[in-house]
Amino acid sequence: MEKNSVLMGFVVGAIVPVLGFYLIENIFDLLTNMGWMDEVTMSTGGKRYRTMALLAICCNLIPVNIFKVRKWDETMRGIVFPTLIYVGAWIYTFYDQLFV
Repeated sequence: MEKNSVLMGFVVGAIVPVLGFYLIENIFDLLTNMGWMDEVTMSTGGKRYRTMALLAICCNLIPVNIFKVRKWDETMRGIVFPTLIYVGAWIYTFYDQLFV
């Protein structure tokens, strides 16, 4: 696979948020176990999940900046497509909580 290609960006843009969500979830669990964060209750569970999902989507900013420095414009363009799909899914999933 060519390094500076839309396909490479699409793959990176699809994988990074999934790994980011896993990492963020583990960090939140660690902080909860250490007592630095409150336990998840029914009223805060949805908000915490929504926040973790949004932070995971924002993890795509890291590879975008790396590819910007390397001037891999096609790869940056490829990252946009899965990011928009994830944002659309996030808005669809949390529409009732956001806009009602």
